[in-house]
Parts: sequence; C-alpha cells; structure tokens
Amino acid sequence: MTEMDERLLRDVEILNDLMKQGGWSELRVTGPNVSVLFSSDDRAALITGAQAAPSAPVAAPAPAASATPAAPEATAAPAAASQGPVDPAWTAVVAPNLGTFYRAPKPGAPPFVEVGQEVAVGTELCLIEVMKLFTSVRSEIAGVVRHIAVADAELVEGGQALIYIESN
Repeated sequence: MTEMDERLLRDVEILNDLMKQGGWSELRVTGPNVSVLFSSDDRAALITGAQAAPSAPVAAPAPAASATPAAPEATAAPAAASQGPVDPAWTAVVAPNLGTFYRAPKPGAPPFVEVGQEVAVGTELCLIEVMKLFTSVRSEIAGVVRHIAVADAELVEGGQALIYIESN
C-alpha cells in the first residue's frame, strides 16, 4: 500500500468516525475534484470526479431520500453495447478507473443516456463501480451520443473508451 493510499484510508476512517460520533445518517465531503457521500443506511457511497483524492470534510446532514444509486444487481439482462463503426472525429469518454460500467443509476431504471441523445457539459453519462464506490462519469463536451462501446454491467479498465460523443 502506498503512502497516499494509507493517508486516504486514514482520512476515510476519520470521516466515518466523525459521522458516527455526530449521530448523522449521512456525511457529504466535497472538494474541487471529488464528492463523497458516506451513508449509514446500507447505500453505496458515490464518488464523483477524476480521482478520489481526500479533501476537507464538509458535514451536511442530507435528507434520507437521497439520489445515491443503490448497488446495481445482475438480475436484469445487461444492455448490449451499440453496434456500428466509430467515427474518428467523435470524442471518446473514457473510464476514470477500473470497475463495473453501469448505464443506469439502479436496476430497472432508464439509462442515463441513449444513442442519439443530446448531452450538455456535465451531463451524467454512466457510473463506474468498484468495491461499492460509484464514480459518476460526466460529459466534458456538448454534443450527441453516437456510440456506447460497453455493455451494461461489464468490467472496464481505466482509460477504456465507454461512450463516443459527436461534438456540436
């Protein structure tokens, strides 16, 4: 384990203790590149941003009915990747880390995006889950989703192309 991993683990343990001592059901930590939600009601924490870097804690009790996605189960048939060639002019949205690719926030819910859908900068495209931590992948450009390269619930590697967007 690297020194950075050890510091991150200590920070997570401290935040977990802070949440328990405060009697909170949830604790959200937000920084410039990361947002983490700790929850005591068996829901998965959501990490957004390029990396899960530690940041200063910001304690904010959130409502119990939060939009944090539950861990998708493999009971539904996974949605297949779209077919057809990829235009080299399209921009690839890549996985920020290794994990499981999910097109929807929970099983049975509609996908975040479909082929042909227009997206704006910041539109949530998919989730990458690793060890019950979800990374929200968002569009960095405005355009139209032209190709989804990965099937739902498929394992992906960091840097792997997930979705292709044609820029407006």
